[in-house]
Amino acid sequence: MRRREFMTLLGGAAAAWPLAAHAQQPEPIRQASVAAFRQALQQLGWSDGRNVRIDIGWGEDDVDRERKHAVELIALAPDIMLASGTLSLAAVQ
Repeated sequence: MRRREFMTLLGGAAAAWPLAAHAQQPEPIRQASVAAFRQALQQLGWSDGRNVRIDIGWGEDDVDRERKHAVELIALAPDIMLASGTLSLAAVQ
């Protein structure tokens, strides 16, 4: 897979998440977003546990929890991170 295709996928997924947020509750949004992300990765030849590792954490709009997840994720030294929301982005920075 080309880096450009992967980044386009990430950008598209990130852009679509806030649109779904207005119509659904948090848990269904999470499940739908993760399922769509995994499906899009599979269509591009990526499979969790085979050739990519996906770690997911939810901060629940709790600053301390967001920071905890960010520290744990950064310690894994990932090649790519996807953060959605102001608190998540601030915690990762």
